[in-house]
Amino acid sequence: MPDWFFCSVLFIFGLLTGSFANVVIWRFPRGESVVSPPSACPRCMAQIQWYDNIPVVSWLVLRGRCRECGEPISPRYPAVELLCGVLWLAAGLRFGMSLQTAFAIVLFFFLLLLAFIDLDTMRLPNPIVGALFVIGVGGVVFSQLTDIVALPLTPLGRGIFGEPVAMALLGALASGGVALAIAGAYALIRKREGFGMGDVKLLGSMGVYLGLYGVLVFFAGSILGAAYGIAMNVKKGDSLATKFPFGPFLALAGVLVALFGPAVWSWYLGLLG
Repeated sequence: MPDWFFCSVLFIFGLLTGSFANVVIWRFPRGESVVSPPSACPRCMAQIQWYDNIPVVSWLVLRGRCRECGEPISPRYPAVELLCGVLWLAAGLRFGMSLQTAFAIVLFFFLLLLAFIDLDTMRLPNPIVGALFVIGVGGVVFSQLTDIVALPLTPLGRGIFGEPVAMALLGALASGGVALAIAGAYALIRKREGFGMGDVKLLGSMGVYLGLYGVLVFFAGSILGAAYGIAMNVKKGDSLATKFPFGPFLALAGVLVALFGPAVWSWYLGLLG
């Protein structure tokens, strides 16, 4: 298949999956089924027809309003769809036509769900984090048994670091362990929670996909989150006690590390000679 065709298919399927992501983000925290009933306007409850449910395009055609009641439809819906398409495309461009692309898509999709759910609810649901972990374990075991690299998405090392199962285990323990230790130290010193166990579980799950590079996710996410927190506190004049969800920053860091982590790390080691 020509590269352009492969990438185009990935982008289109990513857009379609983004439409489903919107359903999960809205319904899952409310305990509703993500498969039924069909999508409907949250204001007038009119069922959305298929021609009004084409990712991004329908929102533009309808000028961001419900066909039945004329009430505004949040621009976040097409934004999630477009972002999902871009993530699928990025996975294909980074990993090519391989099983790694499939597992990168899984990782990116789940991170997208968790980021927006955390934005809405300040929670990272255990079932979604757990599903991400279980799928990752399946990919690691497959890689170990077949010698076809599906996971980790980052390069293997030598010796024990060249075994997918060992790298996944080390990545999960290191990523989750570092986060847990720092969270515990923060709570002990500041007498309040810095970030929750949901963040620790998410980092452990990402370690399965990224190996020891999962530790970089924690530090990159912390830098991004700290920059955001400082900017918001300066803007609003609030104290540094203001709480905000950490999951979106971990999700962004996870995508960046999966795509660019090994290259950045190699560049850094090159600077050190």
